[in-house]
Amino acid sequence: MGETSAGILLYRRRGDGVEVYLGHMGGPFWQGKDAAAWSIPKGTYTDEQPLDAARREFREEIGHPAPEVPYVELGRFRYSSGKVVTVFAGEAEFDPGQVRSETFELEWPPRSGRMQAFPELDDARWFALDDARERLVRGQRPALDALAALLDS
Repeated sequence: MGETSAGILLYRRRGDGVEVYLGHMGGPFWQGKDAAAWSIPKGTYTDEQPLDAARREFREEIGHPAPEVPYVELGRFRYSSGKVVTVFAGEAEFDPGQVRSETFELEWPPRSGRMQAFPELDDARWFALDDARERLVRGQRPALDALAALLDS
């Protein structure tokens, strides 16, 4: 079985539309990229309930606690790699200011023997659903469809 992760997709209503809160993935591979370089704040878990893991990962990746609002499970979404992410949606006004993500270490430049720390997320912003679709990594795009279906019902 693939890796399991959980995340929180915040949304807010704006006029006739909806915006979602996404984070830009950190590290040298994603630097300067915009299309398919954003993610729902999420991360892996093993021994937690998925919503507890999603809240923990939100805090670790954004640097602020997830808003205290009701969350609805949008579903479990499988990437082509086999990884499964459980996504929870919550409606909230949220402006944390600067993202203060935890970091990960990576040998950079490759084969240099030098380890560097990079933020898990280096930015986070609100996007209209249509804009979010092109920015979000492919494996998470079905969560936007699930959110739209939830809000239409």
